[in-house]
Amino acid sequence: MSVQTVLGDVKAHDLGITLTHEHFNLRFGHFFVKPPENLSTFLEGNITLKNVGYIRQYPYSNKSNLEFYGKEVDDAVLEEMYLFKKSGGGTILENTTHGLDPNVELMKKVMQNTGINVILGTGHYVAGVQNNNTLNETTEQIYKTMLKDLTDGYEEDNSVKAGFIGEVGSSWPMHDFEKRCIEAVGMLQSALNCAVSFHPGRHSKCPWEILRIFSEAGGNINKANMSHLDRTITEEDQLLEFAQLGSYCQFDLFGIETSLYQFNTDIDMPSDAERIKRIKTLINNGKSNKILMSHDIHTKHRLVNFGGHGYSHIINNIIPQMESKGIEKSVIDQITIQNPASWLCSVKV
Repeated sequence: MSVQTVLGDVKAHDLGITLTHEHFNLRFGHFFVKPPENLSTFLEGNITLKNVGYIRQYPYSNKSNLEFYGKEVDDAVLEEMYLFKKSGGGTILENTTHGLDPNVELMKKVMQNTGINVILGTGHYVAGVQNNNTLNETTEQIYKTMLKDLTDGYEEDNSVKAGFIGEVGSSWPMHDFEKRCIEAVGMLQSALNCAVSFHPGRHSKCPWEILRIFSEAGGNINKANMSHLDRTITEEDQLLEFAQLGSYCQFDLFGIETSLYQFNTDIDMPSDAERIKRIKTLINNGKSNKILMSHDIHTKHRLVNFGGHGYSHIINNIIPQMESKGIEKSVIDQITIQNPASWLCSVKV
């Protein structure tokens, strides 16, 4: 079977190691968090050796860090894709959806220049980044936008078609617009049998609510992928209960080693070691076929050129740690190669 990349169909067995939740460009300034008053001077201006340590602790309190677009970022991303390929990477799923301003031309350039497969998602991010016209769209209108992206091509470049739906954003409590989006996604997933990726609001109840709305609209939970479980479902018993629903369980914040989570300080962001432990829990309970991994890079400070871990972190640093913790290579290959391909190769348009 084949999957749809930004340059056309690629055989699923040729995808290789796949990162299922990344960004090359997006506009994230809406999510600026006011810094602690005593640290504000350390969080001003561009990223430097002098302030990058503070920015790692308070990434959403530096305006330049949230400007994840422009030539400097484009060049850094392109350079990193060569590193990703050299490290053994094969495919990137670009999850920048409507409301975050996806850069289709950069995605094409990356694939043309580096040979890395780039698969673009469609859908809408959270209500907070949408304009009033979009917020007032009906379920049918939302459905039609995604259908066009998947079958006819993006408005910005009709030669580029989306290869999956996602990331589809939710807040908590959930906005009416977001509920309509999930309903439209459920209807479209049922019609096309395509892969879907959800961004849950920052509360442990949100993943369940998303899947309830999605399935009631006709969506197949087995083709759904719940992103950001690292910071959403933190208790082992809850994680195992959620995994029983059949959704893919995605741990996509690898590389973030700061426990302070600015968007919800009630949540302690896990370390990479803790992420591996949670993955092992799922493996030991027979769910290795439903695990996905990624970094969700969406700020400058996580790029190599700005002092970050980059898109090759999982390959170069995490996979060796997984092996040292007793996870067999065949299981790691299943998680990083086979699971993404199985989830993706399902569109029947």
